[in-house]
Amino acid sequence: MRKKIFAGAIAVAIILGLTAYRALPKRLQSVSPIVQSATVEIAQTALTISPLPKTYYPVTKVVDGDTIAVNMNGKNETIRLIGLDTPETVDPRKPVQCFGEEASKKAKEILTGKSVRIEIDSSQGELDKYGRLLAYVFMENGVLFNQLMISEGFGHEYTYNLPYKYQEEFKQAEHDAREEKRGLWAKTIAGDCSPEPASQGEAGFRATGSYECTRNTYNCSSFKTQAEAQYVFELCGGDKNDIHKLDSDLDGKVCESLP
Repeated sequence: MRKKIFAGAIAVAIILGLTAYRALPKRLQSVSPIVQSATVEIAQTALTISPLPKTYYPVTKVVDGDTIAVNMNGKNETIRLIGLDTPETVDPRKPVQCFGEEASKKAKEILTGKSVRIEIDSSQGELDKYGRLLAYVFMENGVLFNQLMISEGFGHEYTYNLPYKYQEEFKQAEHDAREEKRGLWAKTIAGDCSPEPASQGEAGFRATGSYECTRNTYNCSSFKTQAEAQYVFELCGGDKNDIHKLDSDLDGKVCESLP
């Protein structure tokens, strides 16, 4: 009789224990070793998954210091580099600008025969008004070519309208190049490239690759043509940074009295 009572008590205790266990929140219930093992294996597998490979496109042409062409899926795509402006060499409307040939030569030296990775910036749109793809260009060693050209003094930081992803880094790169007198900022070259501001009423302005965008230096009489004035206006930041007060009526078109 005592054995039956003892056995019954044990059975009741087991039932009560199971009931209490099931009443616990799931996060407090122990997980079986088999499940734990499976979880560890899954976690370890996830950690070893390799990232998707980056796509590199062969450079088919270096147009100048800030424009290249690449073969993208069998099609030649012209790319205008975001945030970089180098002295002009190929625009038929303008003479070859100071240090333009050096910048173009450097770009060809670095990119000819190479492949690059392209990064688009949604803040700048996909294409410019000439139908060129707007992008950052990364070399196979991970170096951002746009920034490299600025840091070595072969071009200026260029904000077309809106701020862009690497704007702060590019501005710092130009600042450092100026301070270190690299490339077009070198003392012997800067004397040839930096225009002297014309006096009031004096026509004539040398088209060059270097312009002052940090202080009010020019007025409309400093330029020969409206196109020249417009170029400097946009180079210095457009209506977001009209440091020279060239756009008096705020319509985006400057010095409209010029030919």
